[in-house]
Amino acid sequence: MSSTKRLTMAQALVLYLANQYVARDGKENPFFAGAWGIFGHGNVAGMGQALQQFADHFRYYQSRNEQAQVHAAVAYAKMKNRLQTFACTSSIGPGATNMITGAAVATVNRIPVLLLPGDIFAERLQAPVLQQLESEHSQDVSVNDCFKPVSRYWDRIYRPEQLILSLPEAMRVLTSPADTGAVTLALPQDVQTEAYDYPASMFEKRVWHIPRNRPDIAMRERAVEWIRASQKPLIVAGGGVHYSEATAALGAFVEKTGIPVGESQAGKGALPYDHPLNLGALGATGTEGANIVAREADLIIGIGTRYSDFTSASKTAFQNPDVRFININVMEFDAYKHHALPLVGDAQVTLEELTAALGDYQVNAAYRSRAQELNQQWDAEVERIYNLEHGPLISQGEVIGAVNMLSRPQDVVLCAAGSLPGDLHKLWRTRDPKGYHLEYGFSTMGYEIAGGLGVKMAAPERDVYVMVGDGSFLMMHTEIVTMVQEQLKVIILVLDNHGYSSIGGLSKSVGSDGFGTKYRYRTESQHLDGETLPIDFAANCASLGAHVIKASNRDDLADALRKAQQHEGGPVCIVIEVDRSQRVSGYESWWDVAVAEVSDNPAVEQARSDYETAKAREKYYL
Repeated sequence: MSSTKRLTMAQALVLYLANQYVARDGKENPFFAGAWGIFGHGNVAGMGQALQQFADHFRYYQSRNEQAQVHAAVAYAKMKNRLQTFACTSSIGPGATNMITGAAVATVNRIPVLLLPGDIFAERLQAPVLQQLESEHSQDVSVNDCFKPVSRYWDRIYRPEQLILSLPEAMRVLTSPADTGAVTLALPQDVQTEAYDYPASMFEKRVWHIPRNRPDIAMRERAVEWIRASQKPLIVAGGGVHYSEATAALGAFVEKTGIPVGESQAGKGALPYDHPLNLGALGATGTEGANIVAREADLIIGIGTRYSDFTSASKTAFQNPDVRFININVMEFDAYKHHALPLVGDAQVTLEELTAALGDYQVNAAYRSRAQELNQQWDAEVERIYNLEHGPLISQGEVIGAVNMLSRPQDVVLCAAGSLPGDLHKLWRTRDPKGYHLEYGFSTMGYEIAGGLGVKMAAPERDVYVMVGDGSFLMMHTEIVTMVQEQLKVIILVLDNHGYSSIGGLSKSVGSDGFGTKYRYRTESQHLDGETLPIDFAANCASLGAHVIKASNRDDLADALRKAQQHEGGPVCIVIEVDRSQRVSGYESWWDVAVAEVSDNPAVEQARSDYETAKAREKYYL
């Protein structure tokens, strides 16, 4: 007779998670690094009690915001190449719905995270309980149903024994290279506390092996033919290069074939910035060289990319009428995009097999030489922007340059939203595959500081530089307190440009003159066009327990960075005002943002005319 273990549903859940491991290429590690949580009446007696009971086996971390804890978990998992993550628990109602944005971040970016929101009573007798959303159409609805469209797997556990079947399904999705994302298990608060005699075997160590699937042989042979027939091939390196740990394989493929590389936001760092065939950022926030080569390319080899509109420049990047696509991707959905020849498989092994199958193939010498020249030209442009000596206020490009030049190759820069991601994509000289961390799938304002926390937990040996604009900072900065609590040093650069600078620039480009994007007092005209709001970001950071350094110019910033590097203990915040109007240009690219077709503003009318001209370049790839 098989043995059993009597546990509450929450206790069984925690004990099960503590015994889940993953392995790839002979390396094995626990899949969960622990749990984040904020407790309330929907989870304190269930998940809270269970996490306390098994605290020695499954570490608990306290966050300040439920959305932020998911961001920290996502950043951690991304830094770990999806081989380790966290569980996140919340109470019911607003505690649960706060995690929905984090769930979307995880799923859009293909990053695993387990969400455990508390739910209303399965018993229903008490309804409506505090924070319950009632429906006149069904008793089987709660706010946790909102997680369904942003989760890769969703379940509600009505009975303790349902965990026996639901948890393996959750793990299957979380550990799948193709299907991963947010997994949500809604936990009714009464069921969390109910006991059941679980099979003892459920709590034995289980190792989930992460496969390196290979593409169909016939497809691979056809891809070899396409590559050999091409005259101007270009690689688009996406996040899948990193998650597969395929940077070395990509480097070998590029060295052998001479095919140049353009990088998406998630793929940046796939090659070092100074590799002669690295053209750098591609698309709407791309470099001049990458976008020129993309426009002329007759073959695009997409590796681990989902071709977001920023990467494809809203379907205007690839203009050769004969362009074809080969897509290497573990996810069939992405592999077939742009009517491509799909190589559905792991990036590392697929590149290794293609390298061998191509034999002595190389691009012609002139094409290779041109890519190398474009790489050198772009590096000179980056150097110019780094040393702009703009004044009296420093430019954002100069701030990026100072951080890049004074940080170590292994250190990490992190950002998510605003104008910084575009500038970083173009300007950051990535020297280590994990040295560039951008959340740009969902581009979530507020991700930055919580994400920096997650990255530092994943890689404590690296310095982490969070670059955040004042707009994102004001949306979510509370995890500075968690950094203080855990004594984790993250260097946070708060760039004060008095509002939403990125959207301010976009507003101007569509003829609206930055309306609603500046932090100013309302005047008698009823517009927000008064004096600038007197926000003291330094005092704000200091009040949360951070060590604060103010900088006002380039020399101050360099000195502040050196002091931050020497600081021991918790977070350091460097606050610097930057020139909102001094922007890094766009280079041979466009991004589709629809402009009002009818307006009484001549600037909008002109913007609409320009928009229609640019939009004519959009194309289907058939």
